[in-house]
Amino acid sequence: MRTDFEEDERDEQGEDEEQSLYEHHNIKVTKGQISLRIDKFLMITLPNTTRTKIQTACDNGTVLVNKKPVKSNYKIKPLDEISIMLTVPPRNIEVIPENIPIDITYEDDYIVIVNKKPGMVVHPAYGNYTGTLVNALAYHFDNLPKTKTKLNNDLYLERPGLVHRIDKNTSGIIIIAKTELAMTRLAKDFYDRTMDRKYMAICWGDLKDDTGTIIGNVGRNLKNRKIMDVFPEGSEHGKHAVTHYKVLERFGFITLVECKLETGRTHQIRVHFKSIGHPLFNDNEYGGDVILKGINSSKYKQFVQNCFEMLPRQALHAKTLGITHPITGEKLFFDSEIPQDMQTVLEKWRKYMKDKEV
Repeated sequence: MRTDFEEDERDEQGEDEEQSLYEHHNIKVTKGQISLRIDKFLMITLPNTTRTKIQTACDNGTVLVNKKPVKSNYKIKPLDEISIMLTVPPRNIEVIPENIPIDITYEDDYIVIVNKKPGMVVHPAYGNYTGTLVNALAYHFDNLPKTKTKLNNDLYLERPGLVHRIDKNTSGIIIIAKTELAMTRLAKDFYDRTMDRKYMAICWGDLKDDTGTIIGNVGRNLKNRKIMDVFPEGSEHGKHAVTHYKVLERFGFITLVECKLETGRTHQIRVHFKSIGHPLFNDNEYGGDVILKGINSSKYKQFVQNCFEMLPRQALHAKTLGITHPITGEKLFFDSEIPQDMQTVLEKWRKYMKDKEV
């Protein structure tokens, strides 16, 4: 069975298939290297790689020299910096059932609501074949329906029960389908954007307005395909994305916000907030893992560092999900508590602001 969520509902997902399709190599040409076609040089330098594969990568624009794409006939020069992404050989990823505890907050004959802990990858992919939510689901449930995502012409990745997903280091609610019909209807609801999804996030800085909307196409960064970027609305790059936010609590140097997704692109909240100058607190992929706001004192720097250690991830939690039950048609609303790591950091900031006023 195929759903459209892999194209339009990459719901704050980090360990996505596209990353899993490539192996990355960075090579600096030595000072004494003779001039040589880059395809021949890479074939010699990289083990188990064919010239055809390298030439295909050049044609696809995934061979860069000094950060610019080159063709296979490019002659390398001493001290050139080469970056190359090669497709991983096709493989079938077998889902191994694993007895991993999961927090099930609701279950009936058709759906399951799971409150995912931070640090858990949602589904197996290149580099993460075990220990994922899907491995846990395969153990706890029999005969879950499977979505299929086309990775390339030879490989489909199966995901038992998954309708959407969230980042490895994002916590919160995920809905799982237990039957084919439930899967189909839920996937359509995600595609039609009828789901009501709200996140809690801590961002750097003091947002100017109490409410706001961030609009901007979200797509792969043109230089680093492991992360996302925001492009102007109507751009040929990325897909239309809309995030609404509301300020819940201000701490001067950071802000607690509620985010409502109108669309569900990969890393949408994280990259949208970066685009307006307010990266999420301790988001190491989008610049939030350094001190961006505050005072220049060793005491403050140590305070923030302590917060980073207590919350070793981006401060993002998928808090609520409102759905129409795929079988009964009943309106259901699911809520989850903010996880302890975020709560602890918020309490520390409340105390910090109170002590600062004294």
